[in-house]
Amino acid sequence: MKELFQSASENLTFLLVCLVIFLALIALAKTAEKLTKSDVRHSSGARHAAFLGISAALGGVLMCLELPLFFAPGFYKLDFSELPVLITAFYFGPTAGVVTEFLKVVIKLLLKGTSTAFVGDFANFVVGCSFILPAAIVYHIRKSRKTAIAGMAAGTLILTVFGSLFNAVYLIPTFSKLFGMPLEAIVGMGQAVNPAITNVHTLVLMAVVPFNLLKGILVSIVTYLLYKRVESVLSRLFLGRDANSAQRHVV
Repeated sequence: MKELFQSASENLTFLLVCLVIFLALIALAKTAEKLTKSDVRHSSGARHAAFLGISAALGGVLMCLELPLFFAPGFYKLDFSELPVLITAFYFGPTAGVVTEFLKVVIKLLLKGTSTAFVGDFANFVVGCSFILPAAIVYHIRKSRKTAIAGMAAGTLILTVFGSLFNAVYLIPTFSKLFGMPLEAIVGMGQAVNPAITNVHTLVLMAVVPFNLLKGILVSIVTYLLYKRVESVLSRLFLGRDANSAQRHVV
């Protein structure tokens, strides 16, 4: 914990930039809710905050449980931390999704700290929102099985495109400077897994693109399978409704 606060004080400017981006994403989510006339659920403030806290805590724990991938170097690992965040965004709306995504990263930092001077954690938040926001916005236009699938497909596509470009333009060069590691060394880690990886562009194409695509697809599938069951529980616990009287969705 002491090391975390020390690192935060040393990176104050960067953290302020992160805060500005967080507020901008909140504004974007709220604007989308108004423009699409989203049917966003409302519960008491305490219940709403409790659910967002529980969801963020679960996401923070899942963020610490990472799975290596055979086609990507070791610093790309799969986690399912977006699963509770997406369920939250589907249930309470895009704004709740952004807040939960932010709190998820904060909880992960409290549990595990940062090994990237907050750069990797910032990237996880931004890239996560690139998946959560489109999926939730499309779904809340008109809640149905089709819009849920369309939303998750849109989120997966944007996650894949934006996440890959973000890695190529910002994340990989930043890690190179942060750790004093030449880009050639980072590419070499990818080449050790896949000989076809010869530069940053092929690293992104053959490792980052399939990584983001796989993550989006897997989280979407699990969300699709779980959401109806979770929705009934949430209606009873947080909206004070019986499962039979809760508003029915077809997700």
